[in-house]
Amino acid sequence: MLKSMTAFGRAKLTVGGKDITAEIRSVNNRYFDCNTRLPRAYSYLEEKIKPYLQSRGISRGKVDVSISVEVVETEGIDIALDTAYARGYIEALRRLRDEFGLADDISVMSVARNQEIFSVHKPEEDAEAEWQSILSVLSVAVDAFLAGRAAEGANIERDLRAKVENIGKITERIEALSEQSIKGYHQRLRERLTQVLSDNKVTADENRILTECAIFADRVAIDEELVRLRSHFTAFDGILKMDEPTGRKLDFLIQEMNREINTVGSKCSDSEIAHLVVDVKTELEKIREQIQNIE
Repeated sequence: MLKSMTAFGRAKLTVGGKDITAEIRSVNNRYFDCNTRLPRAYSYLEEKIKPYLQSRGISRGKVDVSISVEVVETEGIDIALDTAYARGYIEALRRLRDEFGLADDISVMSVARNQEIFSVHKPEEDAEAEWQSILSVLSVAVDAFLAGRAAEGANIERDLRAKVENIGKITERIEALSEQSIKGYHQRLRERLTQVLSDNKVTADENRILTECAIFADRVAIDEELVRLRSHFTAFDGILKMDEPTGRKLDFLIQEMNREINTVGSKCSDSEIAHLVVDVKTELEKIREQIQNIE
């Protein structure tokens, strides 16, 4: 089952007197790149988030995790002013005002919007208990995130299967045209030789004609390429059914398909086959672009 690398998940729950909100979103990336944003008081939990996401099967994509915690039950909690930080912050605001000639609207409320100037002192809590509280919300967000990845992956899979099926149909037409091309060459060669030899009053050598046709047929034969291309179709279907990250495998397989169809194009001189080869390469490029979205 394919999974998209682009998704979003969000959850908000009240746990242990705290409103905890967790958001997780991701975009395409060759590797797994995890960035987290936590309140300063919970920054020590950052090292737990990446392993947890990996344990949930997230292995590729640029993933951003944002967690906010708002205390709704303040019993036993003392909120103090971080005087040194506040002094530096206000001084920086004044420099900003003076440097750029801004209106002086520095007030208690405007300064208080920066929550970093406050320090929260609360009864010592078990770090593991804190993590379990965060995890109870993060896990719900990840559930939604994974469901989004799976839904988008299903859409991509349907599109990929349709494109590969279309390539299969084009391949059948190429094969039929190739056989006709060889037969046509036999007929054209016979007619030309017969005419030239007749003009020079020389009897045509049927064995020589057959030999020339055989040489041509061998030079333009695409049986092996088409057999390998069809085997790639089968492999493609098998990869789509895997319950693991498949983006890199599919990308490699598309390269192999391109190699086979390029060989077909180089061997065949028929203009109609040449156009069909272009159609196949166009579909393969569309597939390659889609695969970049797959985990």
